Amino acid sequence: MLVNDMSMSPRLTWLRPLALVAVIVAWLAVGGAGGQTFGKLSAVQENEASAFLPSSAESTQATELHQEFAPATTLPGIFVVDGIAGEEDLAAVQAFVDAVIETEIEGDAEGRTIGEVLSPPASEQAPQAVPSEDGEAALVAFNLDAAVAEETAGEGTVGAIVAEDIRAVWAEQDTELDGHLTGALGITADLTEAFAGIDGILLVVALVVVLIILLIVYRSPVLPFLVLATSMIALTGAILAVYAMASADIITLNGQSQGIMFILVVGATTDYALLLVARYREELLRVPSPYTAMARAWRRSIEPIAASAITVILGLLVLLLSDLKSNAALGPAGALGIASAFIAALTLLPALLLIGGKHARGVFWPAMPRYQESADGKDAALADPSQGKGFWPRVARSVDAKPRRTWLIAAGGLLVLSAFVPTFKASGLGQGEVFTTETDSVQGIAVLEDHFDAGATSPIRIFVPEDQADAAIDAATGVDGVSEAYVLTPSVAEGAPPGVVPNEQPIVVDGTVEVVAVTAVASTSNAAADIVADVRDATHPLGDEVLVGGAAAEQLDTRETTQRDTLIILPTILAVILVVLIALLRSIVAPAVIVAANILSYGAAIGLSAILFNWVFGFPGSDPSVPLLGFVFLVALGVDYSIFLMSRAREESLEHGTRAGTRRALAVTGGVITSAGIVLAATFAALGVIPLIFLAQIAVIVGVGVLIDTFVVRSLLVPGVISDIGRRSWWPWHKKIAD
Repeated sequence: MLVNDMSMSPRLTWLRPLALVAVIVAWLAVGGAGGQTFGKLSAVQENEASAFLPSSAESTQATELHQEFAPATTLPGIFVVDGIAGEEDLAAVQAFVDAVIETEIEGDAEGRTIGEVLSPPASEQAPQAVPSEDGEAALVAFNLDAAVAEETAGEGTVGAIVAEDIRAVWAEQDTELDGHLTGALGITADLTEAFAGIDGILLVVALVVVLIILLIVYRSPVLPFLVLATSMIALTGAILAVYAMASADIITLNGQSQGIMFILVVGATTDYALLLVARYREELLRVPSPYTAMARAWRRSIEPIAASAITVILGLLVLLLSDLKSNAALGPAGALGIASAFIAALTLLPALLLIGGKHARGVFWPAMPRYQESADGKDAALADPSQGKGFWPRVARSVDAKPRRTWLIAAGGLLVLSAFVPTFKASGLGQGEVFTTETDSVQGIAVLEDHFDAGATSPIRIFVPEDQADAAIDAATGVDGVSEAYVLTPSVAEGAPPGVVPNEQPIVVDGTVEVVAVTAVASTSNAAADIVADVRDATHPLGDEVLVGGAAAEQLDTRETTQRDTLIILPTILAVILVVLIALLRSIVAPAVIVAANILSYGAAIGLSAILFNWVFGFPGSDPSVPLLGFVFLVALGVDYSIFLMSRAREESLEHGTRAGTRRALAVTGGVITSAGIVLAATFAALGVIPLIFLAQIAVIVGVGVLIDTFVVRSLLVPGVISDIGRRSWWPWHKKIAD
């Protein structure tokens, strides 16, 4: 496929179309298999925060210990009703409860009703409407058996269908009361609904955006679709691999990781395609045969594209060092996606571009590059592209004229934006704050906090030696934000209020008791996690064996685990990227410049994002992993554009010297790299269609960061510094570079 015409015997030319067809058929087979797996990824997702914490986390150990005190594991569903005016309204709520427990679960193989999958079953203890102290609201606990909730029913899980049915039954009630399903059941259902758009609307939006950009770039009705087809088939290959790993429990996949993987594959494939096609178009002007042109383009593109792919893959795999399984899972999932994009861009796309044989130039129609033999016999490659009249030749000449002033101004602008980094709020989000839209569960949390001790449904759980129970209660109730604390007794474990059974003895397991601490705010809020930190400070002095857990503790441990991961992952990624760049550029100085420039670019992206988040979008904060993942994507992906530029600069510098080589490289790569940056920023922007703050913030950080890399770092800062340093940029192998 990529063999030069001059080196192939005429008798063997029939092998070329056969090889092209074989490559295309092989990829179509991958696409067919991956297409069938496309909708199955949601079945192997795990979106519960507790599933991602390491076994060493205090909340994880507390959860395991709690199973010994109350073996029945439930998924709490809290239905809150606002606007209660009297007994008549309470009776209406109870009638709603009775209708819910009699509702059959659609698609359930056993034909069970909702009442039968509750814990305890409604036949043993039917849910009751509990009025608030102010009498203006009521609460009903629909607690599902957690194992049953994860069972498949129809096209979803039992938990998701039950949540949908509860809301549907309420909608059928003839009442003007305001009711909402919240708690873990409601929040999980809303998350599932949000992630449902990943397989559909996210991909459609991303592909449409990329198609529009490619139509503008190529001005061809054919070529953009070949690139998009390559991206989609590359994605199916990644899906096959990720699904196999998630099914085998090798990785713990969540909806966020899946969405990011989709965007990475589409964006990376398109970027690699843009670089290869640009080289191919150049060579079509120099040689008559499309096969020879592709062979030359492939050989000259493989090194920078491979370096780019390896950099991103290694950067993503560094996430395996994360103690948080959600981050660790994104590493191999994203790496598999990039690998699939790399292979497809260098095998499937060339085959599609050459399928027309000697008429392969037709894919560029109507602006087909035509071979024109030079009248003086000189290679067109010797012409200086920076002396042209286009935008990028003018930029290249401007940078070359005053390189020091250029890079100082660029660096100064980035430093100004970086000054806003301290305003970036990454202390965490409560589960009720993760959505960009007002969901039913979020509205329920607001009602819960207005009328109830919101933390009662999912309290803080403190495990202490039996003789320290009273001390633990005193310590917990002394924490601001804790409304009450009591020991877990058999009746309380079965759902009764504390104190119902006089003089009841606590549950004791191996000399340990469980103290239940109720917070005034919902356990799903970020404030509850802060209260857990204070409770731990107050109770840990009681003994080394003290454990503090619960849903809010899981949020706190997630935050602290991410902070520890950041200290390990960031320097490791920088070291990996530096090594790859040294190997590619055969230099130490130039790679150091690129890495430093990308760190500065990341700071500017975070600073600009902080401005947007705080004063434009009004986000309540950020998940602690947002800056970490933003760093991984920006440094790993952003360095791609410097790789594309500097690999061409080294190629030109070997013959023309550093200043001229950098100028020529900037002029010739400016258009394609800018197009690639815009495509990648646009594909990440598509994450904003999923109504989750986490993905919206990743979209903004990566989007603005890539544009900064494209228009400032790669266009002004890096070429300015390299031109200013000159030949020493290639030290210690600088002697090969022309003076």
